[in-house]
Formats: sequence, structure tokens, C-alpha cells
Amino acid sequence: MPATFETHRPRLRALAYRMLGTRGDAEDMVQEAWLRWQAVDRAQVDNVLAYLCRTTTHLCLDHLQSARARREQYVGLWLPEPLVDGALADYQDKGPEAALGLRQHLSLGFLLALQYLSPLERAAFLLHDVFDRDFDEVAQTLGRSVAACRQLASRARKRLQTRGFGPDLPPPTPPDDARTLALLGAFAQALAEGDVQALAELLAEDVHLYSDGGGVVCAVPVPLGGRLRVAQALLTFARTWQRNPGAQALRPASVNGQPGALAWNAEGQLEDVCALELDASGRVRGVYFQRNPAKLVGVVLA
Repeated sequence: MPATFETHRPRLRALAYRMLGTRGDAEDMVQEAWLRWQAVDRAQVDNVLAYLCRTTTHLCLDHLQSARARREQYVGLWLPEPLVDGALADYQDKGPEAALGLRQHLSLGFLLALQYLSPLERAAFLLHDVFDRDFDEVAQTLGRSVAACRQLASRARKRLQTRGFGPDLPPPTPPDDARTLALLGAFAQALAEGDVQALAELLAEDVHLYSDGGGVVCAVPVPLGGRLRVAQALLTFARTWQRNPGAQALRPASVNGQPGALAWNAEGQLEDVCALELDASGRVRGVYFQRNPAKLVGVVLA
């Protein structure tokens, strides 16, 4: 059979990461799919990609079910595991998804919004709207009727739209776009000067700040909303970081296709991954701090 598992691994990895929000779990699901592929009678498989997507989706749904209790006991806000700089390429699907605004479908905001969908809504939406599988295949994958899968995907779209991720939303500008670079310069200047009003002007009216410490390190336990509150919180974080002694380092980075930064503590350990999500007007509408050490291990290794 000319089509091999490795041909489809990038797409399966991309699907699993969006379903689960963590790199390690996504890799585990893809590896398990590979093991099942080794045991299958290839002569009975008419469509290799459809079979592998179905297998990976089932594995992810089973994993979400088993992980539900752990997620309910999670301390504070849960954020997806970030993809920084070159690691992003490993989770990009090169197929039809690229035409739908790749960066939007990898942003931390979008991945977080997916977590508010039911597992079946998430699967139906991703398979059809993001990975371009027809509803007949989605129905076979989920063991539901075509009509039921259409409803699942429709509900998912509506729920995503309430969180600012609709089909009419233009793809975010890349981190090296001239307008983005200008905003980042003004953002850094406002932080350095402690100018809360100037910083607030760079934020969208509906801006929110999220921070994930996993109950291990300090983090904001609930989302912060409002331009002034978020600006004040950012200035507080900046002053605290600047006051810490030692040879700390801060560098810009692309985080899930969005402009961001990495911060190291005095011991040379990665302490923060921050991503900024911009709206269509070029203002910051989402600020995401990943501080959970368990979710920074992959960043360090990469």
C-alpha cells in the first residue's frame, strides 16, 4: 500500500494536539495509533487517512474521558501546552487547514476555547471545519448520524463565536508583521516606563488575561478582564520580575504562531511563556501566561 503511516503522522499529531491541548498526550495518542496500524489487516482498509483519523479521534475521546476527573481537580486556570518557535512546525497540518487561517487554529486562545466544547462537539468541529473531512466520514468516526454530526459541529461553531472565534474572523497577523512589531515595541515601552494608560490603550475593550500555574507556582486563579485591570496586572508582573535579583533573561518568541516572550529565572530555569493574541484592529485581546513547570518541559527540550 503506497500510503504509509508516516505520510499522515503530521496531520494526526495536529488533530490530537487540538483535541487534547498537550504535546505529550498528543504524541502518545499518535504512537498508539501507529501501534494499532501495525496490527491491522491493510487489505481491509479502503481509505488510510480516514482510518487513521478515526483511530486517533477515538483514542483522544477515550483519553478525555479518563482525564476528566483530573481536569476537574486542576488547581486554577488550565491553559494548553505552548508550542514555541520551531516546535510549531511539527503540529502544522499542511492540508486544507492552511486555507482556514492556520495561526488562528493554533493560537492558545483558540485551543482554550475548544476546551469549553464537549468532546464530541470538539471532534465533529475539528474533523469537518478544520481538517476538511466530510460529514459522512465524521459520522462513521463518531458513531452518530450525519444529521447529529452536523448539529454537533453547528453547536461548536456557535459556542466558539461567543468566545470570539468565528468564521469571519481574519487570521491573526504573524509575529514578524510590521504592525505587530510596532505594537510590541509600544507594549514594551509602556511596560518599561510603567505607563498604565499607554499600556491600556494597546489593549482591546474585551481583553482578558489568563495564567496557568498548575497549583505548583503562583498564578492568577481566575481570568482578569478589562483594559485597566489587565494593564495594572501586567505592570505589577513586570515590576516583580525586574526586582528579582540574578541574571534573568527575557527574549521574544513565536508562541503558537502568536507574538510572545520567554522568561528565565535567576537559576536559568524557564519560568514563563507568554503569548499575546491580537484582534483585527491590532490591539491585544488575550494575554496568556503558561507558568506550570510540567507544561514548560517540552519548551525547554525543544
